[in-house]
Amino acid sequence: SHPYGEFNMVVSLNDGAALAGPNGWCYGGWTAPAPGSHHYPEIKGGAIIALFFLPAGRISYNVKAPDAK
Repeated sequence: SHPYGEFNMVVSLNDGAALAGPNGWCYGGWTAPAPGSHHYPEIKGGAIIALFFLPAGRISYNVKAPDAK
């Protein structure tokens, strides 16, 4: 979870590759989840590079993974 929010730059290395976050799937570009948001990061469709900026360096690893389907 992101106590103070988060800024991400997502670079898709394969066509259709995406990163899941609290704002949905990101196929490339910038995302800015709000303070208090949370998610379990997932990738689909190939490889990505994700750069994360955490305001004040704050992150909490208390989010549980969704059930596998």
